[in-house]
Amino acid sequence: MSKEKAKKVVIIGSGPAAYTAAIYAARADLFPVVFEGFYSGPAGGQLMTTTEVENYPGFPAGILGPELMDNFRKQAERFGTVFFTEDVKSISLGKHPFIIHGSKTEMEALSVIIATGATAKRLDIPGTLDGEFWQKGVTACAICDGAAPIFRNKDLYVIGGGDSAIEEAIFLTKFGSKVYIVHRRDQFRASRIMADRALAHPKIEVIWDHEIVKVEGDQVVRSATLQNVKTKQQRSVPAAGVFFAIGHEPNTGFLGSQVALHPNGYIKVVPGSTETNIEGVFAAGDVQDHVYRQAITAAGSGCMAALDAERWLSNKGLAN
Repeated sequence: MSKEKAKKVVIIGSGPAAYTAAIYAARADLFPVVFEGFYSGPAGGQLMTTTEVENYPGFPAGILGPELMDNFRKQAERFGTVFFTEDVKSISLGKHPFIIHGSKTEMEALSVIIATGATAKRLDIPGTLDGEFWQKGVTACAICDGAAPIFRNKDLYVIGGGDSAIEEAIFLTKFGSKVYIVHRRDQFRASRIMADRALAHPKIEVIWDHEIVKVEGDQVVRSATLQNVKTKQQRSVPAAGVFFAIGHEPNTGFLGSQVALHPNGYIKVVPGSTETNIEGVFAAGDVQDHVYRQAITAAGSGCMAALDAERWLSNKGLAN
């Protein structure tokens, strides 16, 4: 394993937050290094598994997710960002400089920006996997994808029973002809106010005590098979979209217990900043945002993290 001398800014992750942080840090002559991952997921984050992105400002005709992330990366590279396409196995934050333990490279860092994102939870349902109908009618973000033409005026199915599932279902009523919430139980886990909204909405129907066990189609999703969890009876229903809404898992495993987390696992930051509980360590993007989880908000917090890191390094006399 090679050993690199201390870098001013090391950014862990990829996607809108990491690449934006790299752009700002590079333009501030901080010579950032980005560990963009390899086995942990595609470099570029969740947008690498999406198709058309129509809600990112500046692209009125839309842009493919991988193309957008490639543009981000090229812009960061243009200003001198150095990329390591490898995973960070662990990080030592007990003393300064910090030590980054990559799969191939070990490196000291004067400051660290954590932008590893969050992974949408998905169930192992035939037809919903990568290489099947994932991003061809199966998705885990209604706000990101719900306005796509393939979902308009069609029957849509949301899997889940919490507040996020109901929020997604209500959002989808703007586009689908009917939205079905499929829940394994006979009552919601959601808050009472959200449950009441779902039950009162004329375009939402709840299918209690059921699960989706198969998704089928041709080029896109055409049908879903529902199974009663009690009787095991199955039936096939027309479906243009299946939306997982069972939560996200922030990618923080490599941190151990060194950085303070919220009870839901997301990194705690000082309100109005990207500062964590450890001086010189900052967090940006979905790894610290369990509310918005959008590319534009991730990019914005990536900018904040770079500016916060620059100010911290300057105040410590470490920027030059």
